[in-house]
Amino acid sequence: MRAMHPDPAGLMALIRAAGRPPFETLSPVEARSAYAASRNVVQLEPQEVAECRDLTIDGPGGALPLRLYRGAGTTAGTPLPCLVFYHGGGWVIGDLESHDALCRALANAAGCAVVAVDYRLAPEHRFPAAALDAQAAMTFVAREAAGLAIDPSRIAVGGDSAGGNLAAVVALMGRDGMCPAPMFQVLFYPAVDLAMTSDGYALITEGVPLTSGTMRWFVEHYTPDAKDRLDWRASPLRAASLAGVAPALVVTAGHDPLCDEGQAYARRLEQEGVRVTALHLADQVHGLLTMNRVIAAGGPVIALAAAMLRDGWR
Repeated sequence: MRAMHPDPAGLMALIRAAGRPPFETLSPVEARSAYAASRNVVQLEPQEVAECRDLTIDGPGGALPLRLYRGAGTTAGTPLPCLVFYHGGGWVIGDLESHDALCRALANAAGCAVVAVDYRLAPEHRFPAAALDAQAAMTFVAREAAGLAIDPSRIAVGGDSAGGNLAAVVALMGRDGMCPAPMFQVLFYPAVDLAMTSDGYALITEGVPLTSGTMRWFVEHYTPDAKDRLDWRASPLRAASLAGVAPALVVTAGHDPLCDEGQAYARRLEQEGVRVTALHLADQVHGLLTMNRVIAAGGPVIALAAAMLRDGWR
């Protein structure tokens, strides 16, 4: 059994003491409320940025909200490199607010613009709604880069968990000409195989923020038709080829049912000629970046991601 760092171990003690029910015992609406209510407990105060403003674009399903950040110390009107960011939450929970602090931290650490995407959620909007919204957001940012004061030649994609899934999908779409191609991808503990066959699903069943049972609940809401889970737009690990996609940073955590598939994705990228850096935190848990009030490891991970983005943009 892998050892767990004291920070997430302490967090789990707090969760048990609070009696918070697992998401899979709630309705999606209840789960969204519970997730939002936990934010102030587990997240540090959001950092100040040079600019933060909300946008709305025409998406595949109607109005698609975005939020544009410009890192502290950047100059208004100067074209900045940009990270298009997709939030986690199993395609069922999460929104612009749940990941506001993380997006601000990334914008400041990398000295860039960040465009966060409030894609449609399941089960109201099932696969491929989120993937299509992710594609539309990337297309918009590249097309309207001049008006957003973004350098169109330096656009990356990133996300955590379900958002990492969407970032990987957009990188594949970009390679195949389905949208502008990002020049880098940042995948924080991504979900990349919705068939849920990796060993982590049998091993990570309790005592962590994301268990295999919770993940199955998410996947069943997003892809209720099991055959959709074999589609590369849902499971990028199942793409016929990863060759030619953008260079990547892939971060995995040992106490996470998604650990094995994330590591498998990094290996495939390497084997198929894509530059990749794989960071494995064996003693950490899924979701650590959005629980930085209690898990200190998030800060160094953000610093690494920012350094790699700056290197790629250089």
